Amino acid sequence: MALFGTDGIRGLANGETLTAEIAVDVAVAAAHILVESSSNKGRRPSAIIGQDSRASGEFLEAAVAAGLASAGVDVYRVGVLPTPAIAYLVGETGADLGVMISASHNPMPDNGIKLFSRGGGKLDDAIEAAIEKRMGEPWVRPTGRNVGRITFDATAQDRYLNHLLSSVTTPLKGLKLVVDCANGASSHVAPLAYERAGATVVAIHRTPDGWNINENCGSTHLADLQARVVAEKADFGIAHDGDADRCLAVDAQGSVIDGDAIMTILARGFKARGALKSNTIVGTVMSNLGFIHAMKEADIQVISTAVGDRYVLEKMLEGDYSLGGEQSGHLIMREFANTGDGILTALQLAQEVVRTQKSLADLAASMKRFPQILINVPNVAKDKLNDSTVIAAAVAKAEATLADSGRVLLRASGTEPLIRVMVEASSDNLAQEIAASLAATVKAELEI
Repeated sequence: MALFGTDGIRGLANGETLTAEIAVDVAVAAAHILVESSSNKGRRPSAIIGQDSRASGEFLEAAVAAGLASAGVDVYRVGVLPTPAIAYLVGETGADLGVMISASHNPMPDNGIKLFSRGGGKLDDAIEAAIEKRMGEPWVRPTGRNVGRITFDATAQDRYLNHLLSSVTTPLKGLKLVVDCANGASSHVAPLAYERAGATVVAIHRTPDGWNINENCGSTHLADLQARVVAEKADFGIAHDGDADRCLAVDAQGSVIDGDAIMTILARGFKARGALKSNTIVGTVMSNLGFIHAMKEADIQVISTAVGDRYVLEKMLEGDYSLGGEQSGHLIMREFANTGDGILTALQLAQEVVRTQKSLADLAASMKRFPQILINVPNVAKDKLNDSTVIAAAVAKAEATLADSGRVLLRASGTEPLIRVMVEASSDNLAQEIAASLAATVKAELEI
């Protein structure tokens, strides 16, 4: 089984796929691959390591730092910071490698290792495969003055915060925001960013203790945020996940504004300001049909990719597009960053509210969301999904039923051991009926 998924390595911390020993091996192999390809010969390579607030991140970060230093890499630890902060800092400092210890929105017992190459981009599949292949290989270890040093960079958070604020051209004065930090990596820096941009900020779930990350809070559990926005009479609310690379929102009435709606708002704003390159936005196969229709009405072209912000970025770079993202709230704005950044997204969204003098609900009304049902089917042989003729026939039948008024998507998760069944239809009942039937077929055919 491949170690790397669609977003690095992820699994149960201290379980079979993510131990301290594996973290050391990955770090050593990554050092060898990236250093060998370096154009900066003759100088010691460097790496930046950050983590979210999980307790397991402490020993995994130590293991990665040890592996890198033992391979002759100087390591700069930056502590608990969002994933996009690591991407930014790698590019800003010219580091050879970035490492983020996080399992994003997954439950606390999980953790992960995300790797960034020079410039701050995520590693492509070929490099990840090469790293995995070289894990555990014999190598000559440096000694004496040739081993790497490990230091803590106390200035990293302020530099990242300054980067965020550099994206703000319209102060947020007059806005009252509630931000749910998911007891994760954004717990300190996100409220600071919104306050310094001019907003009045109420922060919830911002006291991480190592165990409470994503626990009934953040972008996967919006109830607390919805209630608090209404109680505070706030203009809107912002929800981050554990590593703050995504952002969802809640309007003043407590209604959810998902990534597709946020992309609709930003695409229209970018186009109005002449900042939407080639009049095109990049989405994924999971983008809601309502988003597709809203973009058509706005005369904006949509290009679709596989799910995963790395694939969105690849397409954006290929066509030199400025805006792209996912329904989950991963948005990339290449004017500011080459990776999804939930805080940047929220800052841009808040500026659209101020610039237009419209409520978030009014801005989001330009997209009429199609009912969408997503069912996760666990404990199945996800690698055999495309081999089943029974499942293929069931999908074909569902597509014939929906015709042009909906769609079906079955895909194996790249980060979890399950298959996702997604159905969009003209009504909730029809979507639910078809999704439940397909999920039952997948379970019957592929259950382990």
